[in-house]
Amino acid sequence: MTWSFQLYSARNFQPWEDVLATLADVGYRNVEGFGAVFADPKGFRAELDRHGLAMPTAHFSLEMLENDFSAAREIARALGVTLIACPFLPPEQRPGDAAGWTAFGKRLAKVGEAARWAGFDFAWHNHDFEFQRLPDGSIPQALIFDAAPEVGWEIDVAWVVRGGADVDQWVKDYADRIVAVHVKDIAPDGEAADEDGWADVGHGIIDWRGLLETLRARTPARHFIMEHDRPSDYARFARRSLEAVQSW
Repeated sequence: MTWSFQLYSARNFQPWEDVLATLADVGYRNVEGFGAVFADPKGFRAELDRHGLAMPTAHFSLEMLENDFSAAREIARALGVTLIACPFLPPEQRPGDAAGWTAFGKRLAKVGEAARWAGFDFAWHNHDFEFQRLPDGSIPQALIFDAAPEVGWEIDVAWVVRGGADVDQWVKDYADRIVAVHVKDIAPDGEAADEDGWADVGHGIIDWRGLLETLRARTPARHFIMEHDRPSDYARFARRSLEAVQSW
């Protein structure tokens, strides 16, 4: 098990070399990448190395993975990534029925096959929309899993909660699919409006202490990645979150 930090959380606090220095000082040894750090993979890898950081996981857009997988492969290799995660489907591309989500799952399965052939693990990263029931009562996330049995799951617990789903049940039902975890917290109602209602991990409403015990015991997940979608102070978030989980 490793603690990591999703660099998306610090996208508004540049330059990256300062961010990496701060994360290393706080105590992180791993980060998760995303598109904004892919422009110069070798240069970014050098900065990671300089601060004693590794990037075992990273988010790559579906567009790149489907249309230019060779580029994604070379970026991942340069950065030392071993788990490629596809993180999002834009609203205008989201299917409205079960057949559409099944077809989407098959697209992910195809990408996953290419990733495995290239030596990578592959996972889908959820938001909340995958848990909104369709007119026939089916749930997109379940349809994705059924259509793509070899694709792993990078579970974003806070988005599962915001999607109105029972996290404990989903973890129980799909424990073997969970290969990475986004550790994100939700502020109590009416708080942290300037941060879109997110909270530092361990300072919100999610029972992260109990969930971490369950996830560590039941799933093969090795990467536990701190994330906050809109922190007013990324360094505060990084420090308080790591302090909280380490105190447990």
